[in-house]
Amino acid sequence: MRVQLSSLCLLLLAGCASTAANWVELGGKRYTVETATTDAQRERGLMFRDEMAADHGMLFVHDREEPQAYWMKNTHIPLDILYFDNARRLVSQQRDVPPCSLGDACPPYPSRAPARYVLELNAGQADSLHLRDGATLTIDPRIETTP
Repeated sequence: MRVQLSSLCLLLLAGCASTAANWVELGGKRYTVETATTDAQRERGLMFRDEMAADHGMLFVHDREEPQAYWMKNTHIPLDILYFDNARRLVSQQRDVPPCSLGDACPPYPSRAPARYVLELNAGQADSLHLRDGATLTIDPRIETTP
């Protein structure tokens, strides 16, 4: 019986390891992230969420580096929108972006330079990390970043 329990414990641990949450690191802090790699996932983003844990975020992966613009349509929580280039260097920041309930009339928040990755965090995180353009984003190697 002891061997069977050991085997069961190992199987349970292996299952947990395979479902570990994706992460990114920025400014010396690790965030658990959901990923948006398809047009549908990127369009939905964090819409209709009423809260997000302080150490969580959403990473948007685009097929190519180009000017990006995000908006807060149907987004209920204020966010920091951080834009990164192919080298995963921070090229633009939109901090403390307020929620918007104006539907298609919500304003866009564009990047000031071409970007391939966009990280949305709770508003105030960029400030607490003292982020400056040029900061490097480390992406969990399990996250698919090739088009």
